[in-house]
Amino acid sequence: MGSVIRRGPSQRWRDAQSPDLAVFQDLAAEAFEALPEEFRALCGAIEIRVADFAEDEVLDSLGMEDPFLLMGLFEGVGMAQDASTPFTGQMPNRIWLYRRAILDYWADHDDTLGEVVAHVLVHEIGHHFGLSDDDMEAIEARAP
Repeated sequence: MGSVIRRGPSQRWRDAQSPDLAVFQDLAAEAFEALPEEFRALCGAIEIRVADFAEDEVLDSLGMEDPFLLMGLFEGVGMAQDASTPFTGQMPNRIWLYRRAILDYWADHDDTLGEVVAHVLVHEIGHHFGLSDDDMEAIEARAP
């Protein structure tokens, strides 16, 4: 007797590929657009970028060896800092989302990938505002 081929939930994953950087950029844009308008307005012209991992220099500056432990990063001058006098050559405020670390986290948790991306994005924007973790959770809860 031959083996029985079952058609079930695994069928949809058989040919699935890991979401690439472009998909992550789309997920991040959707997550940002879902945030309350007044919150987005305060972000100004913040850039949202994605990469597979943080660069070695970034990990070194944070004292981290494992790139899978860093899912996101805020770069720039936060609102809690004195940004009243920008200096020449100042880079724009930027949020980095790190695809491989996020995928690794997602694989071990029950949240959807979109929920994980939104959580990391809100957390990093929160660093820009100098918000507490409780503040960030309240904002994220208001997003649809």
